[in-house]
Amino acid sequence: MSRPAIDRVFERRLASLVNGGEPQILQGGRKGVEKESLRVMADGRLAGTAHPPLLGSALTNEHITTDYSEALIELVTPAFTQSWELLQYLLDLHQFVYRHLGEELLWATSMPCAIERDEDIPLAQYGSSHIGHMKTVYRNGLGLRYGRMMQAISGVHFNYSFPLPFWEAWAAAHGTSAQGPQFVSACYFDLLRNYRRHGWLVLYLFGVSPVVCKSFLRGRALGLTDFGTGTAYEPYATSLRMSDVGYRNRNQAGLEVSVNSLDEYIRDLTRAITTLHPPYEALGVKVNGEYRQLNANILQIENEYYSFIRPKRVARSGERPTKALRRAGVEYVEVRALDVSAFDPVGVNQDKLRFLEAFLALCLMKESAPIATAERGVLDENHVTVARRGREPGLTLWRDGRSVPLREWARELLDSMSGICDVLDRGNPGKPYSQALATQAAKVEDVTLTPSARLIAGLSAGESFFDLALRMSATHKAYFLDLYPPNEERLREFSEEAAASIAAQLSIEAADRGTFDEYLARYFAD
Repeated sequence: MSRPAIDRVFERRLASLVNGGEPQILQGGRKGVEKESLRVMADGRLAGTAHPPLLGSALTNEHITTDYSEALIELVTPAFTQSWELLQYLLDLHQFVYRHLGEELLWATSMPCAIERDEDIPLAQYGSSHIGHMKTVYRNGLGLRYGRMMQAISGVHFNYSFPLPFWEAWAAAHGTSAQGPQFVSACYFDLLRNYRRHGWLVLYLFGVSPVVCKSFLRGRALGLTDFGTGTAYEPYATSLRMSDVGYRNRNQAGLEVSVNSLDEYIRDLTRAITTLHPPYEALGVKVNGEYRQLNANILQIENEYYSFIRPKRVARSGERPTKALRRAGVEYVEVRALDVSAFDPVGVNQDKLRFLEAFLALCLMKESAPIATAERGVLDENHVTVARRGREPGLTLWRDGRSVPLREWARELLDSMSGICDVLDRGNPGKPYSQALATQAAKVEDVTLTPSARLIAGLSAGESFFDLALRMSATHKAYFLDLYPPNEERLREFSEEAAASIAAQLSIEAADRGTFDEYLARYFAD
């Protein structure tokens, strides 16, 4: 099989980078994780309790917060240069949280269960401050627009930025000495475009939501097959979470946000958050003196835009994401396509993180032409196809106007990553990145090794998805509570952060001035 010319371009770039830079030029990238989990009762029903006070303020605690729902905990790690450090921190966070959950559990899968009605999903609460109220109103708007059930889906986000020495060498490989924000942002947008082209591979390798509870469907006809008591599935699915069953089932089908450049990305998002959408206008914004949503625009705020990957920059206090990007360019990317893995107590593992690090380097370093309007729909369709049918024998995807077998394309991508993994492994005789790559390559050759196939196999003994998820959730809880020895210094640090975050929330509330209407006007002002 002949290899495409684009791979030769990539190989020349990689050779130039390796020959012209330091041996460890790709090592030391900063990585972090955001992991969401629903709090549930011991019987699997969604917890109706408030966010545990001993975990601190969901508004101001940087590491333990909530996402859409009061019952949806989000654990956020700092950025680390070593994935083992990141996972140890995430493990410590889980251990701390479980000490304060009582009889409750953290649900072990992305797809929720045993939720009959939207109104049973409580909105996250952030106190009485203007910013806290804004967060809750935003979530109420999401529920009105898309349904609260979709917002109860949880996931794992992987944040990554390349090491600073890399940019100097990469600029040299491009024949330029410019390494400023403009160059870095342009390179990150190369990555974003190629992730849109090749990110379906992440769904195939790591998707672990091929089944759902029938309660999640609530009578919707989505073409799923009955799998027994309380369970529906797609026979060859990898990640229903990332399909039209989950996050793709939304009113954003006509929303196009370009990743051809930072300017176009900001332009399209800005248009979406400033353009009225009549169906949302009909829902009402402020009804009987109470806000139902922040506004009636296509998007209330930038974060409402659902995408597999986002360009990010840490924003200043009160600064909108697009303003932060316009001010100083892209700082890192956020990969949002990872399901919570029931097979890993913290929802993710080191092999997955190492693979993603190498995969993002591949996406940045491969040739990345602008995405034409006609190509966007094809790329989106490839993702949905793999999410719904990724393990189907002989499955083909569309590439450059022709049909290509998924397995053939996956092999090409994994083969291209071997050189990147060699660079990431330099100085480590264990070659952990190459080992992680080999683990994923085995899934391409043997589909039964994929986590989605493993989950289906686990259900084949007659256990419902609800029963399996509840059993795994209880197993994980026992694992964390029995883990010894605990990192007492880290747990004490979390306890101190929790107390400090409550004081910080009170300070914000005391400092508020003016009305909520005035606060929103300032926030959305240009």
